[in-house]
Amino acid sequence: MSTLSDLVHAQGRLTDADVEWLHRLAGDGQLLADLASADMVIWIETADGSFIAVTHSRPSGAATLFYRDLVGEKVRPQWRTQVQAAFDSGTIVDSSSPDWFEETPTRVRAVPIMRAQAGDEPAVIGVLTRHTNLGEVRTPSRQQISFDECANDLFRMISSGEFPDLSAPTAPRRGAPRASDGLIRLDVDGITTFASPNALSAFNRMGFDDELEGESLAEVTTRIVPPSRQVDESLPVVVTGRAPWRTDIDARGVTVSLRAIPLRDHGTRIGAIVLCRDVSELRHQEQELITKDATIREIHHRVKNNLQTVASLLRIQARRTHSEEAREALTQAMRRVEAIAVVHDTLASGLAQTVDFDEVFDRVLKLVAEVAAAPNTRARTQLEGRFGVLPSEYATPLALALTEVVTNAVEHGLSGREGVVSIEATRTADHLRVTVTDSGHGLPEGRVGQGLGTQIVRTLIQGELSGTIEWTGAEGEGTQVVIDIPMRWIIA
Repeated sequence: MSTLSDLVHAQGRLTDADVEWLHRLAGDGQLLADLASADMVIWIETADGSFIAVTHSRPSGAATLFYRDLVGEKVRPQWRTQVQAAFDSGTIVDSSSPDWFEETPTRVRAVPIMRAQAGDEPAVIGVLTRHTNLGEVRTPSRQQISFDECANDLFRMISSGEFPDLSAPTAPRRGAPRASDGLIRLDVDGITTFASPNALSAFNRMGFDDELEGESLAEVTTRIVPPSRQVDESLPVVVTGRAPWRTDIDARGVTVSLRAIPLRDHGTRIGAIVLCRDVSELRHQEQELITKDATIREIHHRVKNNLQTVASLLRIQARRTHSEEAREALTQAMRRVEAIAVVHDTLASGLAQTVDFDEVFDRVLKLVAEVAAAPNTRARTQLEGRFGVLPSEYATPLALALTEVVTNAVEHGLSGREGVVSIEATRTADHLRVTVTDSGHGLPEGRVGQGLGTQIVRTLIQGELSGTIEWTGAEGEGTQVVIDIPMRWIIA
């Protein structure tokens, strides 16, 4: 299904500012659908003068009229005149008689979407239609009447360019309150004129045991929040309905999330809607995740420190060893331990258990520089392409394998001479391919050695990463190593 941006840009009639406005309105499409107990559809004008649906929101507390999504469809003939009239006049147009849709009587309201522009009059950029199912009409409850009044206030604000409010937070946090979770209606003085049962229950759980209606929500909040508890500085403007903001209230072990939507009539504030939701369990889960993430980071940090201590001990032992063969073995072991420590150091700096492998490999190349500093060897490394982000379980074996391959290219391929080691990383949807090429001595007799380093690389690439590795080259012509890892094993 095409996104709102794709559908709008395909018509080429609206600006980026218009698209942002529509995105903001679409973000509250579910709220409007729930308040009005009706389907909500946003239409924009097409190049041929018709209209196309770019969003569709269904009510969560009532039956939908449309079992198939309307997004991407052109406006149907029975709605065309009404939508066009709202678009041309810039006023709300209600259907004069019930509209029949698949043998179901419906009522349609077309609301022009006006975008406020600095210094200019608001301009119509689309039409919002409300489709109400009259086949399920029952005697409305007081809650439904209040919800419908709130919906009508928002429709009026949409038609005058006062909703959505661009000063409101853009990205809703996890657990953002919805109309069904709890709704409070405030008058211009911040006095509660209506509180849904769920809203009242949320405040009861925080210690307020009276009726909310007729009470100042700001005073109620002051009474239930302990004086010793630090509160969000935005709390006063939210509970008075003066700003379109969000905040949390904590009391008696209960956390309630609040969202205020100021209601205006041609620029004059007439009250507010405050949505509330008990998010105690969600906040508890988030706190547990934060604690676990901090613990994991601390573990990675300690592992890194321990590995660096081991590498330092190996370095000291290598310096005190008189046997050249033993010194070389200890040096190689030190380098391998340091390569693993680089990955743990990177993991310790972030919350996600993924690694920007380009950053890791830059640090691996610095480790190789120590080998390149050997007498009579002048090696330069060149890196092309990008590895991208890899899960930690793949970053460690790949870092260790590449350390072995690049070090071997410098230490043996370019031993006693000047040359270049080129590393090229190519990542596609299916594979990660790494090619390491040196301009050194090449493979003796064209065959790959069977030393410990080669065995380690084969085990890591083939065994842990389910990939392949190939060595090619001839004596005197340099060596090329190609590592190919299937992306189905790498979930970035």
